[in-house]
Amino acid sequence: MHTDRARCVLAPNPSPMRLDGTNTWVLREPGAERSIVVDPGPEHEEHLRRVAAEARHVAVVLLTHGHHDHAEGARRFVELAADGSRPVPIRALDPTLRLGEEGLGEGDVIEVDGLEVHVMETPGHTHDSLCFWLPGDRALLTGDTVLGYGSTIVDRLGDYLTSLDRLRAMAEGTSVILPGHGPRLDDPVGALDHYIAHRRERLRQVEDALAAGARTAREVVERAYADVDRSLWQVAEWAVQAQLDYLRGI
Repeated sequence: MHTDRARCVLAPNPSPMRLDGTNTWVLREPGAERSIVVDPGPEHEEHLRRVAAEARHVAVVLLTHGHHDHAEGARRFVELAADGSRPVPIRALDPTLRLGEEGLGEGDVIEVDGLEVHVMETPGHTHDSLCFWLPGDRALLTGDTVLGYGSTIVDRLGDYLTSLDRLRAMAEGTSVILPGHGPRLDDPVGALDHYIAHRRERLRQVEDALAAGARTAREVVERAYADVDRSLWQVAEWAVQAQLDYLRGI
């Protein structure tokens, strides 16, 4: 699973929420020596060493957000990737995740040996969620904002819907979505339309459940998520709570 400038190293941490595992992305301009690594993944020594071997000379690590399956291994990874000349910085929106003075924010452009990565703030899955635009491949790295299949957990639904609308506005100029979990998406327009429609439909189901007498997130799940495996109902409750907060203007 790769493009001209992006290669995936899959972490061995599959689960119902992480799908096949975390996608660590190694970005490098064709013919260049140095790489950018996006989301080193969990602190799994074999995985981190595989990433370091693929990346060769690492200029910087970027984090899409702070969840442990994306960010936990970052500090160990930069130890493995250090070549003795200088520490490898870790850049993130959340200051607690950084190593070095520079963070990441809306409109930043990271350039390494001719490679450009443009930073977009796309909150919703988490408050610190970022997406990265790779103009050389017309590729969008979405972290957990858009997955290769299924839906993602949402912290604040209003922010998330705004982020999806923003990504949808870019979709027609995008060739591929490179997600944080699951396979690449070669139909960005279709993927974003599906994500937006799914969220709107789930919101309608929550409204119907409330109208039918449901009051708590659990009661809504029992009505609106009856088609979902019961082992995922706890996760569904988190999603419903975000929808309830949205409907109540919280």
